Amino acid sequence: MKLNEISPAKGAVKKRKRVGCGPGSGHGKTATRGHKGQNSRSGGGVPPWFEGGQMPLQRRLPKRGFTNIFKVKYQVVNLDDLARFESGTKINRGVLIEAGLVKKASEPVKVLGRGELKVALEVEVDHISRSAAKAIRDAGGSVSLISGKNVPVPEEEKRQ
Repeated sequence: MKLNEISPAKGAVKKRKRVGCGPGSGHGKTATRGHKGQNSRSGGGVPPWFEGGQMPLQRRLPKRGFTNIFKVKYQVVNLDDLARFESGTKINRGVLIEAGLVKKASEPVKVLGRGELKVALEVEVDHISRSAAKAIRDAGGSVSLISGKNVPVPEEEKRQ
């Protein structure tokens, strides 16, 4: 068997309908559109969502909820993602983008506390969870927020 000898099974390939190519094609004159009417015209026909004049589904259903335009969508990085960096590395959004841990420079970054961290890192991000901040400090690192706000402190440290 050679490549030029391969062909589809008999009956598997159907000839293309050649519309409007004269009477010999079997689809000439009206080109399978019938006589007159909306669907015979160019640009004619109804959209797929048209329900024949019945009140459309999107108008029958009630509107629900709203979109909060002030919602902040964070790019999440976990401690086990930060464990790949060497000790003493300064972690910021640019470093995380280069490492492929976050995609967009325009969206804020939040560090969460999943996993363990054994290396001391200097982390500067937009937001951080209490457990992540505690784990970074316990590993000998430091945490600062870009906004200048205070880094969250765990409840047990507040009481002391």
